[in-house]
Amino acid sequence: MDFLTEAREALAEYPVVDGHNDLPWALREKAGYDLDRLDVARDQTGRLHTDLPRLRAGGVGAQYWSVYVRSDLAGDAAVSATLEQIDCVDQLLARHPDALAPALDADGMEAARAAGRIASLKGAEGGHSIDNSLGTLRGLYGLGVRYLTLTHNDNLAWADSATDVPGVGGLSPFGHEVVREMNRLGMLVDLSHVAATTMRDALATSTAPVIFSHSSARAVCDHPRNVPDDVLELLRANGGVAMATFVPKFVLQAAVDWTAAADENMRAHGLHHLDTTDAGMAVHAAFEAAHPRPVATAATIADHLDHMREVAGIDHVGIGGDYDGTAFTPDGLDDVSGYPNLVAELLRRGWSRPDLAKLTWQNSVRVLRDAESVARDERSRRGPSNKTLAELDG
Repeated sequence: MDFLTEAREALAEYPVVDGHNDLPWALREKAGYDLDRLDVARDQTGRLHTDLPRLRAGGVGAQYWSVYVRSDLAGDAAVSATLEQIDCVDQLLARHPDALAPALDADGMEAARAAGRIASLKGAEGGHSIDNSLGTLRGLYGLGVRYLTLTHNDNLAWADSATDVPGVGGLSPFGHEVVREMNRLGMLVDLSHVAATTMRDALATSTAPVIFSHSSARAVCDHPRNVPDDVLELLRANGGVAMATFVPKFVLQAAVDWTAAADENMRAHGLHHLDTTDAGMAVHAAFEAAHPRPVATAATIADHLDHMREVAGIDHVGIGGDYDGTAFTPDGLDDVSGYPNLVAELLRRGWSRPDLAKLTWQNSVRVLRDAESVARDERSRRGPSNKTLAELDG
């Protein structure tokens, strides 16, 4: 049997739980949420990384749909845009009930797998989405959001981002209260995008396992979006999961400098550097034609996973591709149909079927189940927090 055939067999039994997919934002930017115009029931190759046929081909069994909004949105505008993103996911679920199953907990994920449907969960990317309000945090949980990435690319008043200058030095007192309230709710604390100081503060406060929904190993590629080894080691005691991302500028050292130049080119054209509209992609393509980019592969991602398994342990690794949230993808992992190529590469390196089952499915289901257990205990001892930023941080 060849490795690719074995990979597909492994994924048929234990499919991929992917920690982060930005399809809702892509649908907002490219089609104004017109789901007829970009119908994901049909092959959208060339326009999106994600559609239902390719999710099936890729062996995806559960997807955290990111309800991300850009961090230059703030206050009520950020909250409203997040609600629109949540509504987009709900529309997708209503349109495609035979393929997508709403999941609010670990049991829902397992039920979807048993029914042959893709368990669909929501993750909010960036604490600006709650506008410094624990009541808003609870509102998002009530609408099905099961993780909050504490920051995106910019600092908050209460948490430092990996890609901003240090502000509060990690988490402020209100930031710690956000983590505690997430524990009480059963909402996963997502530490992708946050500064290493914020990672350590959150791990010191959280009574539930944390996740990194789309981050790789800093020891393999020295980018601030990745996870340092000391933090990977802390995941063992915490019980959390670090989900390796596929974004070339985070996983391939040679791509870091190239991406900085590509981002500057986007800004020179008056565009946001994360713009993945057709106009933005045309600017990217022209830059790439003149300046060929370093190319990551499935082996690049496997290098990160090998290291993450060695440092954190097999029970603490997962996958978070970041499809439709990046302009570029690795060769062989061009879109959501590519996961078998990564699993085949890991099989080639000697990963066992039980280890692959933990990577693709079991670790991510277990971490949500453990967070639910912590929440039951927390709710039995205390009620909702109504602390404010002004009250705790002055």
